Amino acid sequence: MKAVVSVLAIVLLSGLSSGLSIDGMDGGLSLTASAQTPMQAGVPILSTKAAQNGAVIVSLASPTPGATVRYTVDGMAPTATSPIYQAPFLVTSNATVTAYATAPGNRDSAVVRKSFALNIPAGTLVWSDEFDNKTSANQQPDATVWGYETGSSGFGNHELEDYCAWGSTAAPCDPSQPNAYVGTDGLLHVVARKTATGAYTSARLKSQGLFSLQYGRLEVRAKVPEAQGMWPAFWTLGNNIATVGWPASGEQDILERVNAALKPDWNEGSIHGKGFVGDDGLGTKFYFPEGQTASGWHTYGMIWKKDSVAYYVDDPSKPYVTYTNPESLTKFKNPVWPFDTGDSVFLLINLAVGGDWPKNPDATAEFPADFQVDYVRLYAN
Repeated sequence: MKAVVSVLAIVLLSGLSSGLSIDGMDGGLSLTASAQTPMQAGVPILSTKAAQNGAVIVSLASPTPGATVRYTVDGMAPTATSPIYQAPFLVTSNATVTAYATAPGNRDSAVVRKSFALNIPAGTLVWSDEFDNKTSANQQPDATVWGYETGSSGFGNHELEDYCAWGSTAAPCDPSQPNAYVGTDGLLHVVARKTATGAYTSARLKSQGLFSLQYGRLEVRAKVPEAQGMWPAFWTLGNNIATVGWPASGEQDILERVNAALKPDWNEGSIHGKGFVGDDGLGTKFYFPEGQTASGWHTYGMIWKKDSVAYYVDDPSKPYVTYTNPESLTKFKNPVWPFDTGDSVFLLINLAVGGDWPKNPDATAEFPADFQVDYVRLYAN
């Protein structure tokens, strides 16, 4: 009898935890399955850290493994169509961040909400990487901001380089000759090299998953190597590339040029999105004044506002092109402006070798080729 009672107690406790109901029938037992209420996903954890002059970097994390966090920055309740959180993002204006988590087999979490009253004046520096190095040796670029694209897939353009990460020992990468480093001169160096076997190595730094931003005046001060086959660039891609792909994610090309210097020399500012890419996209060349080339120091900038992307060289008060939505898209068939979806963008700095646009290096191209960056800065609109 004691054994029967013990078994009954175990069954009863098990039923309570598993969703089973226990009924009596003619002195016996009947076990009936009932639906168990799904657990609720954990509320996202919202944390912040200071950027510059009052701006903050917001991070979101879910305590529920495998959960997706969706968020807004305009105070509206997030929904299943809101941006998916992919990386810490910069907040530079008055905003209310709201977020919730969703996970398979779980009920959606409650919403976390935090308001920011920043009141930062337009033109204020809110974030930068100055590439400072106070040591006596070359240093790794800030690992909290910059990761790396790696490999030799050609990246959709039949490029020749093998992109190497800091410290990579995978051939043909050589950690004793890094392709990206912060020198003792306080500059970021992105270096394309030609190995003894004829392979090309270089670097493509990206802030994907580490740091992102939306809107503002973004600029880089740089000088580029100019030679046949060289393809330096400073640009952005949407965080949502992980879910919607390219070109739906959008692309903003701030500094981009190929090959040897011309007279007049030039830089091209472009935007790409669904329905306007490549030669059929939106790109405009800036021509340097007589006597100047891209191999000298210049500031390349983008002024990004809602429905507007403008580019300048050296003087932000004189953009050489401004693209607007929808006016700049009227000539395209079913274009989609991708720059105001609520998603932030991440930064890329790279030096490609060869490819569909520049074609291959020739005997006039000297290696190593050094793309130098003094700083990357973002100012509030």
